[in-house]
Order: sequence, then structure tokens, then C-alpha cells
Amino acid sequence: MESCRGVVVASAILNDHDKIRQPKGLGSQTLKTVCFFMFIDDRTHRVLASHGILKDDGQGASPITVGAWRVVRLGSTAELPYESPAMNGVVAKHLLHRLFPNARFSVWVDGKMQLTADPLLLVQSLLVGEGADMAVSKHPFNLHAMEEAIATARWHKWGGADAIRAQMETYCRNGLQPWSPSKLPYPSDVPDTAIIIRRHGSASDLFSCMLFNELEAFNPRDQLAFAYVRDQMSPKVSMNMFEVEVFEHIAVEYRHNLKRDNAGSGRGGGTKQGVTRMASSRDIAGSSCEGYLMKMWGEPSE
Repeated sequence: MESCRGVVVASAILNDHDKIRQPKGLGSQTLKTVCFFMFIDDRTHRVLASHGILKDDGQGASPITVGAWRVVRLGSTAELPYESPAMNGVVAKHLLHRLFPNARFSVWVDGKMQLTADPLLLVQSLLVGEGADMAVSKHPFNLHAMEEAIATARWHKWGGADAIRAQMETYCRNGLQPWSPSKLPYPSDVPDTAIIIRRHGSASDLFSCMLFNELEAFNPRDQLAFAYVRDQMSPKVSMNMFEVEVFEHIAVEYRHNLKRDNAGSGRGGGTKQGVTRMASSRDIAGSSCEGYLMKMWGEPSE
């Protein structure tokens, strides 16, 4: 991986959560100049081997190429740093500058995504051409970090509502504010991090490391901590948060693999979720996020 000195495209499939999808729209010289790396764990390897996509060689020490991707087998669950597959994926997603120390640029592609544009074009048009350290799409629906937190709890995207509330309470106590025009040129507090384009350098590296620290402390839902980390940085990281329509032209999103059960899914340990309780005004009285919510709803705070 140290031999990658230009652009690296990376992805990860853990716990057999997705399928390997080949990038489309590549230029004639892209495969010769861009590194493509796919990280997988043992469970994913076993399934791919059963379908004849990978060779079941026991140890998996030899490098294997599947289409454009060079597949890197990470090992068994016991050998990985975290019990949660989602958290292990975060290591590759947000610490690419550590895994590829000589790369100048990186393009992260979530396992559920298929890249449909040349990564060299993406780096030039969305990053270099904009003079940015990072490029990421705006979220298609949510503007405020709290909206994403509410959706995460409502749709059981991670753990329980109490843990998410504790996380957001911590951020509110430490100065998190809802999005407003005062945060421009950042047009939103919530990104879609399925595709992340980075210029490896002090600004984006620091942001990625600080974001990773928050994910390790709370949970792998990087959209919740994104605005808090970004707004705390000084000097600010230069970020191109491009429109959703651009995102839809450079990648296609697929559903995750269906599971017979939630065990090991990385969404709160596979425990059955309880019935969601309706919120009331009493829930925010005295909360450190009361002022945040009042501003977000456009109501005067006393």
C-alpha cells in the first residue's frame, strides 16, 4: 500500500454486508495510475469463496485481484481491533492517510456503492478544481445534526436512543449549534459520507483523525459527529459539500445483503429494539440541547 503515490480508491465489505461492485466509467489509463483496494474480513471471504469469486486458500496471504479491486483479507474477528464490523470499517474509511501514507489523494467508496465516474475526474473536478481539502455530498434530506440524530434513533440505525441522546447532549454542552447562514461556506451540517474525496494533507488528516476519535468514543455513525468536529477546528478545513444531484451522477447505491438475523450486523449488537416512544416537550426541559432545538425549530428561547 505504500507504493500508492497518486490516487487511491478504497472500500470495505465486512460481515458479508455487501457485494463487490466494479467501478464504471474508468479512463483507458486509470487502472494503471490509480490504486483500487477492497478490504474484507474472514466472513466475507468465506461467502465470496463459496461463490467462486475468491479462492478459499485458508490463510489468504497472496494478493488477489477481482476486476479493478485488489482484495485485502483482514483476518478473523478475533484479530480485528473492534468487535463491531461497522467500527472496523471506520478504520479504513477515515484513516486512509495512515494506511496509504504516500498517496496524495483518496476516494472512499462505501461497500453499498458502485462508482460510476473516473476517480481522477472526481479528484480534479470536486477537489482540486474547487481548491478544497475534502469533498463530500450534502445529505439529501437533513440539514441539522440533530435531525440526523433523531432519524438514527427513530429508524434504529444504531443502538438505543439513550446512547444517541447522551452523545448529542455532550456535543450541545460543548457548543454545537444548528446550521445557520453564519456557518457558510458550509451549506449543511449533515453529509452523505458514502463517497469521500480527500486531499491528503494536514487539514483533512486532522479532521479525519478527530472524527475517528468521536466515532470510537460514541458510535460509527459519522454523520452525527461530522458538524461538531468540523466546527471545532481552527483553522477551518476547506470542504466542498456538493449537491445531491452530483452524488447521483457519480455513484449508484445498492441495498445491503439480506440477513436472516441481526446478529453481528453492527447495528447495536443484534438485540431486539423496543417500541419507539413518542417524544414530548418534557423531554427537552433542562436538556443541554434545549437551546439548540429551539433555534432549530425557530422558536425563541427564554
